[in-house]
Amino acid sequence: MISANSLLISTLCAFAIATPLSKRDSCTLTGSSLSSLSTVKKCSSIVIKDLTVPAGQTLDLTGLSSGTTVMFEGTTTFQYKEWSGPLISISGSKISVVGASGHTIDGQGAKWWDGLGDSGKVKPKFVKLALTGTSKVTGLNIKNAPHQVFSINKCSDLTISDITIDIRDGDSAGGHNTDGFDVGSSSNVLIQGCTVYNQDDCIAVNSGSTIKFMNNYCYNGHGISVGSVGGRSDNTVNGFWAENNYVINSDNGLRIKTVEGATGTVTNVNFISNKISGTKSYGIVIEGDYLNGKTTGTATGGVPISNLVMKDITGSVNSTAKRVKILVKNATNWQWSGVSIYRWFFLFWMFWNPIWIWCKLLILFKSTHMTIYTFFSFFYYSIHNRTKMQENIGICSAIYAGVFCKFRSNYYC
Repeated sequence: MISANSLLISTLCAFAIATPLSKRDSCTLTGSSLSSLSTVKKCSSIVIKDLTVPAGQTLDLTGLSSGTTVMFEGTTTFQYKEWSGPLISISGSKISVVGASGHTIDGQGAKWWDGLGDSGKVKPKFVKLALTGTSKVTGLNIKNAPHQVFSINKCSDLTISDITIDIRDGDSAGGHNTDGFDVGSSSNVLIQGCTVYNQDDCIAVNSGSTIKFMNNYCYNGHGISVGSVGGRSDNTVNGFWAENNYVINSDNGLRIKTVEGATGTVTNVNFISNKISGTKSYGIVIEGDYLNGKTTGTATGGVPISNLVMKDITGSVNSTAKRVKILVKNATNWQWSGVSIYRWFFLFWMFWNPIWIWCKLLILFKSTHMTIYTFFSFFYYSIHNRTKMQENIGICSAIYAGVFCKFRSNYYC
């Protein structure tokens, strides 16, 4: 005869066996070894704290259970070896990857940088993501990546937000090909509220659908790019939105590049309400002659660009830069409105040579009252907005267009 106590004990034991311990554990990976990683990966809450990843090894967080949370605390670093990486790899469904206050994921890129990027030393890619099912990556502080930072491949329903990528040290130490976000074969990806200091594309969308890049700051790199498209296993971009971004002191502002002689499709691309400042080469560049990292001057139409929207694009390029360059074939249904990009040459004179302005305005208006009013408007904006150029470039551009260009003077426009 089975007693009530025996039955109760048997039931509790059965419940304990049926409830996996890993589902309710919080595990921490720390130190300078990955020997316990296979056990840690089974936990539903994973903390990476003050970890040094051994040379030539990946912090492999692939195949995580659905709903797992990964938190980075303290400083994560990586020992040196020439190899292709990635240094970190994360995959799974409904995964949350977050950064604790004060943490840093330091790629120590200076150990690899040689100014040659894809050439020279073999450099590891930093973070490879294959996340699906409303996964989120938020609040990470990335420092000094050796090579490309985020490789977003075969992701869907993913949100990446509030990421800081700081590779400013690479400006003087040989950083190159340090793309912020490379997107391929992914769908429904949102990247928002991020800040990127680097030496290559802030984002490069090589293939995918419904990719959104919104409210981000891009500094000193190569700007916001679709492509290069062509020459890969997946050569279709269908649906890209870049909205309300700032691109500052970059080689290019907004760019689409397709590969010469290749086939593919670029369609439903939208650049809306983006601001550029201090661009060094091109404000907007759309080219169908990209090949092996360079342009050939001969566009081919194998990757046609259709349903393109350029709307409310404002800002400035440097005095030696070009505002817009287009070299494509087979383009259809392009819509442009509110595109106002100016050269710094004029703005320099406008802000720093008030006597020159006074004389020219007096000649143009032939009216002392109008000249005084306009002159002091210029002077006010130059004094009060000089340190907030990205916010006030629209005002300055409007003054320029309204006061000078309306007179149809080629000297000024």
